[in-house]
Amino acid sequence: MITTNAFNYINVLDKAADASWLRENAITNNIANIDTPGYKRQDVDFESVLEKELGSSRYTSLDKQIRELNTDLSGLNVSTYTDSANYSYRLDGNNVDENTEAAELASETLRYQFLTDAISGGFTRIQTVLK
Repeated sequence: MITTNAFNYINVLDKAADASWLRENAITNNIANIDTPGYKRQDVDFESVLEKELGSSRYTSLDKQIRELNTDLSGLNVSTYTDSANYSYRLDGNNVDENTEAAELASETLRYQFLTDAISGGFTRIQTVLK
């Protein structure tokens, strides 16, 4: 973590990219276990963690919320959870749907690409200012 206000958004984007990478791994693990009896799909939910950490005050600017969030980014750490709520219609108890997982993987791949491009763009803007 870089501790200066110039990198506030980059620090949050870095945490989002880490969560996206973790979610991609969970999804590929789900696809690999599609034929495992009793397997329950795994997932990662970064969006609700970020929303909770930012708060819901509509009278506070996003810049101020990000600045306050950067004092302690540990609240943005996410982990993989087991999705037991996603009911299985299969006799073997596995709740992984191949089509859903493929769509989620494509979506997550695009999200990760966007996040890494945004991080790179942030560093490029800072580099331009320093020239």
